[in-house]
Amino acid sequence: MKICGIICEYNPFHNGHLYQLCEAKRLSGADALVCLMSGNFVQRGEAAVADKYIRAKHAVLAGADVVLELPTIFATSNAELFAKGAVKLLSSIPALNTLCFGAETADKAAFLQAAKIMNDEPQEVSRKLKEFLRQGMSYAKARALAFDGWIPETIVNSPNNILGVEYTRALLSFGSSVKILPIERVGGGYSDSSLQESFSSATAIRSAMQENREYASQVPDFVLKDMPKQIENCLETLEKYALIERSAEEISKICDCAEGLENALKKAAKEKESLTEILTSARYTSSRIRRIALQNLLKIDEDLIRESLHSPLYLRVLAAKKERSDVLSALSESSSPLMVRAHDENVLSGVAKECFQVDRFAEKVYGLLYPETTEKSVFQ
Repeated sequence: MKICGIICEYNPFHNGHLYQLCEAKRLSGADALVCLMSGNFVQRGEAAVADKYIRAKHAVLAGADVVLELPTIFATSNAELFAKGAVKLLSSIPALNTLCFGAETADKAAFLQAAKIMNDEPQEVSRKLKEFLRQGMSYAKARALAFDGWIPETIVNSPNNILGVEYTRALLSFGSSVKILPIERVGGGYSDSSLQESFSSATAIRSAMQENREYASQVPDFVLKDMPKQIENCLETLEKYALIERSAEEISKICDCAEGLENALKKAAKEKESLTEILTSARYTSSRIRRIALQNLLKIDEDLIRESLHSPLYLRVLAAKKERSDVLSALSESSSPLMVRAHDENVLSGVAKECFQVDRFAEKVYGLLYPETTEKSVFQ
């Protein structure tokens, strides 16, 4: 069996995602599509607009054969750790043949070249990167400028391309033979907040949901009927409480929390304004602030993330087609245990168990934000 893997969030699942799934199956020639999807919290440091079981169901209805959960510790991390954690898990599946991802460009050679250069960073680039960071630039902007002349600007400045490079870097660093399959995005760009005719970004759709604007043409019918009427929640209130309750030393252990940012976060938590409004700057992006606040709430420190990258973990099934037991059999050959039912967690120990406990805690926190959330059957 040949499996094509897709790393995703589906927040929410939209027409562009449906297009990617169809193209992935057509171009990869794979026997099955396996999605590795973020759970109830996503990489921007926010709560997903619908719970993970609903979003996994949508993926299966759209053509995926199995949807696995990307552990919360990776799903809420920066692009590099998000990609490394996801690729680590997918690479443990012997039948994985292809990794497909959406991108602003579909140039495989460009991704491979960029990944090789970044994995063996030239001294000149390292020097420039340090200098730009000293000037107070954000890491993303500093890195893009440091690699100017080495890597095409479109590769290091476009959100989906950045993730694509990180996936490719991770595959190379793990010594994987899995082939990459970038598929060019259609319609609105990743950060485009305006609705297009039928292919809009998830950002634009979430914005329409928040403002109670029409977005029915942007998602399949089976997605629309499951979407909540409103997506507001009290996540930041919980995050502020956690920042006040935990010590500065504990907060400083969160990934990307450096240069005394823990003290600024504790101070900002006592204010009426939002954390991102107070702390976002040329150096600290709003996404970085949100990720730190969320990981602090969920008690995810950098040590656990790093340990998990080098420890056996698990493949947790969120949804699967009833008729594709053959795909589950192929997944069971992974070096990571396959978790389909609740009692399967009893096989976990050590770092894997600690990682899974974070997933469980994240479910409880999400349940506070959206009390109607309940666990669903994995089989569709």
